[in-house]
Amino acid sequence: MTAYAVAHMRQVSPGPRIVEYLQKIDATLEPFGGRFIVHGGDVEVVENSWPGHLIVIEFPDRDHVRGWYHSPAYQEILALRTGNSQSDVVFADGVSHPHKATDVLG
Repeated sequence: MTAYAVAHMRQVSPGPRIVEYLQKIDATLEPFGGRFIVHGGDVEVVENSWPGHLIVIEFPDRDHVRGWYHSPAYQEILALRTGNSQSDVVFADGVSHPHKATDVLG
């Protein structure tokens, strides 16, 4: 089942370390089948507030997400992001299609 790494980047300190992170992350995703679905940009807030940016990276499954995150290549650049931003990161599974809202009740 498709899985996602989702980040809410609440605050980012622009600078050379974030630029280096952005220059290197794509190469860490490739071996795990990761691809950006959402990468910052404008969001239209329709309820409450949303400070920051949304990042969504798609992977073939949860094992690939974990493999990427814990890989030596990603761990090598992780501090470039965590030392220069405030963010929340979660892993989430997608749903099988067709999916109805009531499927979560069963």
